[in-house]
Amino acid sequence: MEELTFKKIDSGSEIPYELLLLADETAEAIDQYIFNSDIYLLVDGKQKVAVMALYKNSDIELEIKNIAVIEAYRSKGIGSILIQKAKEIAKENHYKTMTVGTSDTGFQQIRFYEKNGFIKKGIRKNFFVENYPSPIYENGLQMRDMIILEYTLF
Repeated sequence: MEELTFKKIDSGSEIPYELLLLADETAEAIDQYIFNSDIYLLVDGKQKVAVMALYKNSDIELEIKNIAVIEAYRSKGIGSILIQKAKEIAKENHYKTMTVGTSDTGFQQIRFYEKNGFIKKGIRKNFFVENYPSPIYENGLQMRDMIILEYTLF
């Protein structure tokens, strides 16, 4: 790894779908939130290694809509670096909470968020069944419900 650079991409930049699709199933699903989100990239030299999309749910709540790391950089703490950056951004902008949703079959993702201080807050029943045209499987199980996790900033 060279030096990692964290940067917000401006609205005129090309949306990094190739990275976003690592964490979301379809470009159509990404299009539901991406145009109203702030997008951040983590770059190693000239290579894009991670992405994060943050969405303002309200004046007090910021949601992580997408966070993804390319395979070669996984298990190196990059995701936790992004979460730390998201917490800094949220604090600087006076949000009280951050939320994130992930699949009920995303056991590794749920542990990751819990390790980074998030706690389970709720469930959106049948989210993946109702919002995607065909069944999606993860860890050999059909994704059905979205687990909502929350981190309290203040």
